Amino acid sequence: MLAMKSATATRSTTNVARPLAAEDVRRGDYVSVLSEIFELPSFLWTSDAQLLPPDQLVRIECRGSEGGLPLKVKAICLPYIFVKKPCGGHKTLDVRQHRLVRLCPEYARLVCGVLRKKSAVVPSF
Repeated sequence: MLAMKSATATRSTTNVARPLAAEDVRRGDYVSVLSEIFELPSFLWTSDAQLLPPDQLVRIECRGSEGGLPLKVKAICLPYIFVKKPCGGHKTLDVRQHRLVRLCPEYARLVCGVLRKKSAVVPSF
């Protein structure tokens, strides 16, 4: 009869992205957009005109379109932050319209490294 050996997996820690208040953002942080807030005039909203005045804004919160993409904070002038994308591009975020989370540096560095290598590969036709 054969004896079966089993091994336990090595312990790994699970990191959780933490929501971030605008005043807690620091240069060098890795952040990601958790959700985006869109504001539309109520007259574009398909609802009863008696419920909302026509000049009132309707806020809609949607999940971030680039969920989990690490962005490195380069400069801050609240309510704006200037961030660098892993592929080398830059953009400005308005923290009034974006809910941010702070990412674990190990996760962010790993993802940035992989995405940087992917963007460096030029497809041949």
